[in-house]
Amino acid sequence: MSFYAFCRFFTRLWAPMAYRVQYQGTENIPQRGGYILVSNHRSMADPVVIANRLDQQLFFMAKEELFQNPIAGWVLRHLGAFPVERGKGDTGAVEWAIDLLRQGDVLAMFPEGTRSTTQEPLRPKSGAAFIARATKADILPCCVVLEDKAQAKGRPRLIVRYGKMIPFEELGFSEEISPRELKSATNFMWDRVLTLLEEARRED
Repeated sequence: MSFYAFCRFFTRLWAPMAYRVQYQGTENIPQRGGYILVSNHRSMADPVVIANRLDQQLFFMAKEELFQNPIAGWVLRHLGAFPVERGKGDTGAVEWAIDLLRQGDVLAMFPEGTRSTTQEPLRPKSGAAFIARATKADILPCCVVLEDKAQAKGRPRLIVRYGKMIPFEELGFSEEISPRELKSATNFMWDRVLTLLEEARRED
């Protein structure tokens, strides 16, 4: 058993003890990889709870500061995380992500770039759209709804909702990439995430 599979076994036991977890739209998760999962970002547990329903290993970018502790860095790397320098155009992280997708792995990205401390999502960045353009990868939209601990009675309610796959062709890229196209594609996929959020909250 790999380290990732070993940890996922225990996180699948841990998540229902820490939260009142509900998964929605799991039928939309593809059987094969080579796609980008995009989601809003509510807590440090997001990569764990999102990955718990995927058969394939989930790889994700994490801020470089999390790797400064040698033990934490070792664990994160073996769980599929890769350090990225935020706001500096980290080409190494982008190349890593592109290689992953081309070999059929699953990449998770949080377009907000950091966690939202409120129930409202932050403005998305264009990194996911840029990598999708470079690899022609499809997009799996996802959302996380997390109840505020202060308002929760007991374990906080947590909903993970997976949407229908967005084919690469629907992102609207032409042969020559442009900032306008990146922004449009980013807004397109982010609108899907926001729709999932509205649906999950409405059904809660």
